[in-house]
Amino acid sequence: MPDDPRIAAIVDHLRARGLGGPFACAIVTGTGLGALVERLTDACSVPYREIPGFPAPRVSGHGGTLHAGGLGGRRVLVFEGRAHAYETGDAAAMRVPLSIAEALGAHALLLTNAAGSLRPEAGPGSLVALTDHINLSGFNPLVGEAGDGRFVPMVGAYDADLRSLLHVAARACGVVLHEGVYAWFSGPSFETPAEIGMAGRLGADLVGMSTVPETILARFLGLPVAAVSVVTNLAAGIGGGDPHHSETKAVAARAATDLARLAEAFVTLLPEPRA
Repeated sequence: MPDDPRIAAIVDHLRARGLGGPFACAIVTGTGLGALVERLTDACSVPYREIPGFPAPRVSGHGGTLHAGGLGGRRVLVFEGRAHAYETGDAAAMRVPLSIAEALGAHALLLTNAAGSLRPEAGPGSLVALTDHINLSGFNPLVGEAGDGRFVPMVGAYDADLRSLLHVAARACGVVLHEGVYAWFSGPSFETPAEIGMAGRLGADLVGMSTVPETILARFLGLPVAAVSVVTNLAAGIGGGDPHHSETKAVAARAATDLARLAEAFVTLLPEPRA
């Protein structure tokens, strides 16, 4: 990616605030999943509103703070909350934060989200490692990007080695970890039963309103990606599923402890980052 003086200026600003890298990984938390932050040691934190160019999350359940600290014996960068395409129509809403993660020396990216499940056996409270995605939103964060770098290969977008480490971590901390394909709908309205039926026929196991644009941006930036969904509800029309945002937040909060344990065990398995 070409040098961007705006990114360089923000990186200098964050280093001056104590958020310098390198980091074993950067982690993005989804709705109601900020409990991971409580496990950080020697943390430095800066609200998004104090970082030039950072989006301000405008969705309840998203904290809006950047943290750097220790987790599982490794140094990590945690984005507590994200911006969504449905807030402004900008699929590249997380481009600046992810560019900062890469510039600060993050070696990998762990994305988390709250999702609806099309599989009753992976019901509310379940954790699911993503193996692939289906972009049903009509958006792409690289629209308008110049140069051949925009033609990002997406085979293996969710890194198989990192996913294997997630499974090792899950066994180590006694957490059941499913696998599945995530379908991205633009939101903010929830999906209809007919749309869920279509997604299922296309091969989706989960549906949600985030993560996919961040994965595309991360691959553009050269960051390997792992992703975990916390199932907060059965998708519309599945087993009587009729999702609401209040349900999403409540179930995510209850499952956040398992996710935090999994993330910490995963980070422990990552190599010590080098500058």
